[in-house]
Amino acid sequence: MTRKFLSLVFLAFLLSNSIVLAQTPQFPIVKGYGGIYEIKDATERPDPSLEYKILVDLATGSENDKEISRWVDNVARMMNLHGLAGVPKEKIHVKVIIHGGAVFTLLNDAKYQEKFQVDNPNLKVFQALEEAGAEIMICGQSMMMRKLAKEDLWPGVTIAHSALTTITTYVPQGYVMVKF
Repeated sequence: MTRKFLSLVFLAFLLSNSIVLAQTPQFPIVKGYGGIYEIKDATERPDPSLEYKILVDLATGSENDKEISRWVDNVARMMNLHGLAGVPKEKIHVKVIIHGGAVFTLLNDAKYQEKFQVDNPNLKVFQALEEAGAEIMICGQSMMMRKLAKEDLWPGVTIAHSALTTITTYVPQGYVMVKF
């Protein structure tokens, strides 16, 4: 192969990748969080005519407590991916049950400051999720094991009896469980 041909192939590769890289993240349902990208060639996509009932089992703690948990942001991404595919916000019913090591993502700023020396970066994401229609719940059993009180938490959270009973309550109602 000639140098000129290889240069043209390399230039085509760069141009094709720059088109993908030039996209800016989109936030169709959860504003400002969970940025996603349009995939023009995707043939398998969510069906906009379906009702989506999703129960997120979020138990994984943050990898870096000074940054937004990728698992919390992933809930926003999931909702935005459905929205980008044309599923109306009104057809996406999301409940998030948080337990295990993830419970600290729900601490109010004062408690988070006490534990991690920074304001809780996840609270703005939870607020945006709530505004987008998601219901955020925390496992009461996980709270007890970690000696957390209601006043230690973000005020938008609902306290559940347990993650286990929340799962066994909503799955028979047709909610699909997604584990993070």
